[in-house]
Amino acid sequence: MIEVACRDHPDLRFEVGSMKALIRDNASLGGLVAWYSIIHTPPEDLPMTFDEFRRVLAPGGQLLLAFQVGDERRHLEHAYGHAVSLDAYRLSPTRIVDQLREAGLSAYATLQRDPDSSERVPQGFIVARPTTGESTPAR
Repeated sequence: MIEVACRDHPDLRFEVGSMKALIRDNASLGGLVAWYSIIHTPPEDLPMTFDEFRRVLAPGGQLLLAFQVGDERRHLEHAYGHAVSLDAYRLSPTRIVDQLREAGLSAYATLQRDPDSSERVPQGFIVARPTTGESTPAR
């Protein structure tokens, strides 16, 4: 994906890294998009991931999350037209909002929609921002 992005957008910089250890200074981002990114994060790692999102977001910055709704882990051996071996987690919007709050992020817009014709499960979307007056949490 990075190779395609670099090829198609040579004027932009792309990096490979971990959502649990973003290569950014504290409070340095005005926005962060995790568009179906957390679906491959084990639920026990989400609090650390959300702490990291909070750490890099500047005051007033915004986080946009998208994920599949549910409460299960699915292991995939074939996806995207080829063999893979990965887990995908369906997540509870209520639990995600609670975990964001614990990380110092306040959800101010949430949406859950029914699956469209290409999807099997409902989809969740959350917009959150750092809680005002709160310092970056440490776990």
